[in-house]
Amino acid sequence: MPRTTPPRPVDVEALFPELGALRHSATRLHPRPGTPTVYDSSVGGPMLWPAGEPWPVCTIPHKRSSGYRYADVLREREILDRAWRRDPRSGPNAEERVELAGFKRGRHAPDLTDSDPIPLLAVAQLHRRDVPGLPFPEEGDLLQVFWCGYERHGESRHEPHVHLRRRHAADVTAPLSEQSVPEVVGREELVPSACVLHPEVVTEYPWFEELGPGLQERIERWAAPDGEEEDEDEVYVSDLSTSPGWKVGGHIAWNLTGPTRLNCAACDADLFPLLTAAATEWDPSTTSWIPYEDRQDSGARGANTPTRVSPGRGRLIIAVCPRDPHHPLRLVTQ
Repeated sequence: MPRTTPPRPVDVEALFPELGALRHSATRLHPRPGTPTVYDSSVGGPMLWPAGEPWPVCTIPHKRSSGYRYADVLREREILDRAWRRDPRSGPNAEERVELAGFKRGRHAPDLTDSDPIPLLAVAQLHRRDVPGLPFPEEGDLLQVFWCGYERHGESRHEPHVHLRRRHAADVTAPLSEQSVPEVVGREELVPSACVLHPEVVTEYPWFEELGPGLQERIERWAAPDGEEEDEDEVYVSDLSTSPGWKVGGHIAWNLTGPTRLNCAACDADLFPLLTAAATEWDPSTTSWIPYEDRQDSGARGANTPTRVSPGRGRLIIAVCPRDPHHPLRLVTQ
């Protein structure tokens, strides 16, 4: 089923024409639970990966023997999904609660040292036929995104480690039949549930604080014409600027840190927000972005958290250099 975002409440360019020069296209991915194949675009699905090519691994030293069993994470979700479908009022029965109680964090891989290679998690696979905004067409028509199951990287030691692989899908003539997975992950919220995608191109505008002071003042006066205490975020940020959920391209929602320049460490170019991975598809402030097809069931359990992923503070932006795909990427958590 396709997903269709309702028109924005107002034509913001008609009100503020200078925004036309600042508009960006974004592809909302609309991941929804399903059973994607290796040939599909997906979040958390199987990768179109050559059988003879080594699976990407994390070799960055960090503690990796403790956490949650990967198999337990999947089993817990299976039990809960089945239980809540069966009984929306009380959920798991006594037998299921006993099994769920055994899924605990612990030292489940005591033989792993801090530098042993561990398989990266398959996060997203995007075909250009589904997501036309993918950069670097010369590098291939397929983008594959991986990350480590532990957020213990970077200078802060609290960041994810992300790996990108670009390839030509037609080159994979003998796909890998069984993907490698880590035995243990640091957080359950880093394991994506398998979702099919329903890509949709929308128009976005910059975060409010990225606009010039004069334009900010005009938007504030428009949002609260009588001087009432109306937060401009309620109108411009929530409904008119950036779409929620998983997406490619568009603008970054700087709701936690405020805007900062993202420049390439190799050439100083302004980075492009390649992929946004988000914990929620919508929240109470962004309900105007709920697709028509999801509105009837938007209040159902888990409706706005289809991937079960919550990286960092809830939203992770993978930013890349627009000039060279081999320049280092940069991660932003918001």
